[in-house]
Amino acid sequence: MADALVSPLELRGDAVLIRPDGSEMSGGALHRLSGRIANVLTEAGVQPGDRVAMQTEKSAEALALYLACLRTGALFLPLNTAYTTAELNYFLGDAEPRVAVCAPAAEATLRPVAEAKGITLLTLDGAATGTLVERAAEAPEEFTTVARRSDDLAAILYTSGTTGRSKGAMLSHENLLSNADALVETWRFSAADTLLHALPIFHAHGLFVATNVLLRVGGRMIFLPKFDVDIVLAQLPRATAMMGVPTFFSRLLGDVRFTRELTGHMRLFISGSAPLMAETHRAFEARTGHRILERYGMSETTMSTSNPYDGERRAGTVGFPLPGVELRVVDAESGVEVLQGEIGILEVRGPNVFKGYWRMPEKTAQEFREDGFFVTGDLARIDADGYITIVGRAKDLVISGGYNVYPKEVEGEIDRLEGVAESSVVGVPHADFGEGVVAIVVREPGSGLEAEEILAALHGRLAKFKQPRAIYFMDELPRNTMGKVQKNALREIFDNAFTVL
Repeated sequence: MADALVSPLELRGDAVLIRPDGSEMSGGALHRLSGRIANVLTEAGVQPGDRVAMQTEKSAEALALYLACLRTGALFLPLNTAYTTAELNYFLGDAEPRVAVCAPAAEATLRPVAEAKGITLLTLDGAATGTLVERAAEAPEEFTTVARRSDDLAAILYTSGTTGRSKGAMLSHENLLSNADALVETWRFSAADTLLHALPIFHAHGLFVATNVLLRVGGRMIFLPKFDVDIVLAQLPRATAMMGVPTFFSRLLGDVRFTRELTGHMRLFISGSAPLMAETHRAFEARTGHRILERYGMSETTMSTSNPYDGERRAGTVGFPLPGVELRVVDAESGVEVLQGEIGILEVRGPNVFKGYWRMPEKTAQEFREDGFFVTGDLARIDADGYITIVGRAKDLVISGGYNVYPKEVEGEIDRLEGVAESSVVGVPHADFGEGVVAIVVREPGSGLEAEEILAALHGRLAKFKQPRAIYFMDELPRNTMGKVQKNALREIFDNAFTVL
């Protein structure tokens, strides 16, 4: 993969990264920096197959560290900047990296952990300072890239671990490169594109989707440290495409400066990492004339589906399988495909599907069918036109009184009510029904909507067993760094909603 993504940079004198202040980094400069960092890693004892962990803010140097790992044959291990020391202790113990790179502010806390595990600890912050940069400045820029096979591992991505301990998804060079090529074909990216990149690079979306795609085609990235509405609005005129999570688009819609005129030159807006509300999809089109392209993926498969570039981008769906990817929807118990339009477990097979969970052979075996399909754990259905809709996670399914309640269906009905900004539906213990349906609602600013009004509106729209037995209001829903609503946190908060005192 280094030959496909990194080597072409060497001869590029044009900008690859554009910073918010207008300064640029050429492809050649990024290539030289990756060479220096690759030499630093090698001097620290990194060999092909070793792991290199990174928990630091987004920067050109952090991206160069990823490229240096590709060049040395090391496995890149990006870690969420929100992880605590206790969580890092688990990841470092499980992955056993040769080198870990952290923010300077975290060095004192992590130093005892690193020393106890024999890890070389280096530092890097978003302003490009730290011991990694200091060592790189003294290292030669020439580095001979280590040859790797397509099935060799390139990265480990740890899942969120909302149930049980986090699992490290092992991704090969083929997994990542084949997916980049499929996305280039599907989304029509070329060297003429400039991507507005406001995503973190510790996550598959910002790193293996956005970055790999633009490096693959020789494009450019406006490399923002984070999403900031003012900065994004200022930088949009320089971009041709933008990838984001749903909260990016809802926040843009909340700003009167975000207009049809501002976005008229844009080629493509892509949303992922969390479900995009159909209402946001429609409001975005009404405001800008652009239909957001929604797609679906996960740590274990990178991207698997996409709405079409040409043709209808259908709100509430994630489109069709990507080139080379096979999908099916099956009954959870029997593994037999369900009838068209019925809900079942989504399974995926293709070159994008990971090699298994790091040091968890039994868990890996449980998640794969004998014919090679990976059991995603997502509930989905496929309509008569072939569009795929993700209904929710199997673990989020509510079984109330023996009946299946799919939270997304209930949320969709609540979200369309006037005065509702968004909602989330979970199941919590109920003495009579096993689980009771609870809806947590965020009101629109200024709305005085009450629970009784919501229940009255749902009467006749949903079967009685699907209707919430309790409704609560919050100022905002708990989310992870990629914008996904943390239903596990909601279940904990409202676990005793139906306790009889």
